[in-house]
Amino acid sequence: MKTICVAALVGLITVGPASAMSNTLRTGLLKLDPETRLEQRCDAEVLDRITHDDPQFEADRVVAYAFATPEMHKDSIRSPGAAFRSKGEWYRLKFKCRTAPDHMTVLDFRYRVGEPIPKDEWSKYNLYD
Repeated sequence: MKTICVAALVGLITVGPASAMSNTLRTGLLKLDPETRLEQRCDAEVLDRITHDDPQFEADRVVAYAFATPEMHKDSIRSPGAAFRSKGEWYRLKFKCRTAPDHMTVLDFRYRVGEPIPKDEWSKYNLYD
């Protein structure tokens, strides 16, 4: 279910300042349980920041658990083994995201883009075109 939510909500992100959130995304997030909302809000922030910060990327998908299980806390996520897709290619990613208690506002966010992931490894990590 969470994977379906990620795909649906990611399509609702507007490219622009990292703090911007479309009304459609906001409405969708409010329908989720708090833990899923935290995950989805941080995933949306990952895609928005990467695309906004570096014009070589057009991030359209993130998998927070590709290489390691994210560390979930009450209002934050630390994902040392994530991956994101841009222009049909996958890249390693690490991120930390802390939100307000309602999980709607990102208070602190840090990320690091890693190396491209070879296409012959995608299926091993459930990554796809």
